Amino acid sequence: MAISSSSSATAPSSSSAIPSSSSAVPSSSSESPYFWSDEFDALDTTKWTFEIGTGSSGWGNNEKEYYTDRSENAYVQDGILHIRANKEDYKGSGYTSARMITKGKFSFTYGTVEARIALPTGKGIWPAFWMLGANIDQVSWPACGEIDIIEAVNSESVVYGTNHWQYEGSHAEYGNNTNDFHGAKKALDITQFHTYKMTWDEKLIAMYVDDFKYHEISIENNAGGTDAFHKPQFFLLNVAVAGNWPGFDVDDTQFPNEMLVDYIRVSK
Repeated sequence: MAISSSSSATAPSSSSAIPSSSSAVPSSSSESPYFWSDEFDALDTTKWTFEIGTGSSGWGNNEKEYYTDRSENAYVQDGILHIRANKEDYKGSGYTSARMITKGKFSFTYGTVEARIALPTGKGIWPAFWMLGANIDQVSWPACGEIDIIEAVNSESVVYGTNHWQYEGSHAEYGNNTNDFHGAKKALDITQFHTYKMTWDEKLIAMYVDDFKYHEISIENNAGGTDAFHKPQFFLLNVAVAGNWPGFDVDDTQFPNEMLVDYIRVSK
């Protein structure tokens, strides 16, 4: 989920090689296979912070929603996190939703991320599970780097994986999707739960849904100025309403509309 609408520079093509084992941050618990996870037994504010409001220029994307920390927009029920977009007039906006981040609480460099997620669809809906560089306050975007593990827009049953970074002073991006990854295609009902995975090491970032690869980019030796992807990144979860990518027409009959997250797990 790019946070700027600046034009993109040409990005390097990806490699088809399978990533080697990653060099993850050591686990804080020798008993757990994960060095960070959230099973969403409760809404854990030691792991997540809510971003509030409309952000600058609609969070850089001209989004229409107002993000809140209310239970109307984010809650846990039966071990599932619900991020709910609503149609309501709230503090000058016509829609509300939630945007949760681990900034300042958890970030990492290299590892394997697995998440079981069901995505909302509908005209004007834009759910995302993504990452930003932990140094964003120091270097700004896109120099901090951005890894979009999952994005979907409107009523498409397509999942997009994308990288954004700064290359020779300009915004660069490179992405793929489940509808066309080098000629391969996976039919999905994204409203159902699927297991999404990202592998990240010194050479490659790759993304999968139910073991189907839908994105890969080479970052070896900072190819194409990708040094941002060798530094810590934190997680974000959100459901946007409208914006530069999905457009500005919204089907108001779809609300409430929810993104469901069963778990997020990070391993070496």
